[in-house]
Amino acid sequence: MVEPAPSEPAPSEPAPSEPAHSERAAGSPDLGSTELESTELESTELRTPDGTGTAIDPAPASDGPRRLLSVVYGIFALAATARAGVQLATQFDDAPLAYSLSLFSGLVYIAATVGLGSRQPWSRRLTWVAVVIELVGVLTIGAASLIDPGAFPHDTVWSKFGYGYVFIPVILPLAGLWWLFSSRDQHRHSSRIR
Repeated sequence: MVEPAPSEPAPSEPAPSEPAHSERAAGSPDLGSTELESTELESTELRTPDGTGTAIDPAPASDGPRRLLSVVYGIFALAATARAGVQLATQFDDAPLAYSLSLFSGLVYIAATVGLGSRQPWSRRLTWVAVVIELVGVLTIGAASLIDPGAFPHDTVWSKFGYGYVFIPVILPLAGLWWLFSSRDQHRHSSRIR
C-alpha cells in the first residue's frame, strides 16, 4: 500500500453516520478502496497445506471434458430412467429382463452424472465405479443380446452395444475412462494441495 505524501491529508475515518464496513469478512478486500494488495489479487491461487508458497488450482484444465461428459450422462440418465419407468409400469410382462436392465443402466448413468458433476472427495471414486459398471454392463449385455436375441425380445439401452442409441452407450464409458485416466495427475496434485 502506498503511504500518502506528507503534503496530502491523511484519509479520514468514516463519519459516525457511515457504516464502517463491519459486514465485510475478515481478509476480504475493501471494494471501496482504489488499491488492492497483490495477495488480494491472487484469487486463483491456493495455499499449500504447510502454508508455504502457492499453487495454481489445476481443476479448470479438465473442466471442459468433465462437464461435457456430465451433460451427456445426465441426458442418458433421464432418458433411460424415464423410458424404463414407463415400460416397467405399462409393459413389464412383455420383457421384464430388458426393462429391468434399462432401469439399472439409468441408475448407473445417474451415479456417473452425480460423480462427474460434483467436486467432493468421494465423487471421483463414484465416477470410477459407475463407468466401470457401465462398461462391463454394455459389453456383457451387448454380447448376450447378439448371442441369444430371444433373451432380449425388446432392446435395452445396452443391447447390441447401444445400437439403438448410435453406439453412444459403448463409447460413453470409454470416454469416461479416458477422462479419469487423463485427469488423474491433476486430481492427485489438487488433492495434495487441499
